Amino acid sequence: MITKKEKAVENFRSGMNCAQSVLLAFSDQYKFDDNLAFQISSGFGGGMGRLQKTCGAVTGAFMLIGIHNCEKYSNHSLQTENNRSMIQEFNRRFTQTYESLDCRDIIKCDLNTPEGQQYCKENNSKEIICTKCITDSIDIVNALITQ
Repeated sequence: MITKKEKAVENFRSGMNCAQSVLLAFSDQYKFDDNLAFQISSGFGGGMGRLQKTCGAVTGAFMLIGIHNCEKYSNHSLQTENNRSMIQEFNRRFTQTYESLDCRDIIKCDLNTPEGQQYCKENNSKEIICTKCITDSIDIVNALITQ
């Protein structure tokens, strides 16, 4: 059986963005529609529409945290409270490794310039850095939702 991390990396290598890759790795567990999740998360790659702000793997994880808490708690206040605390803990753990949530800081180049794209390609940044962000995000989410 394929693991969530393997599924996410496979998704990413097939052309999905980081957010889609993380989010869709959990579709079986949470029983949500793959196509709708794909569409909802389509604008979050490259740090939100290639603005290189919050990493897509992080935003995909934040979406999962929301889904998890909405399924776990029927009370809106509990959903909100748990979303906030889990997202803050995710942030703490992710930034311990990457020192930032921002795509530009993590991959160390500007994807909106030819030079940045060349740097990314020459250094295989998507394969080396982005896949690690995806798998680390899945590890953090799994740890948070199983507490």
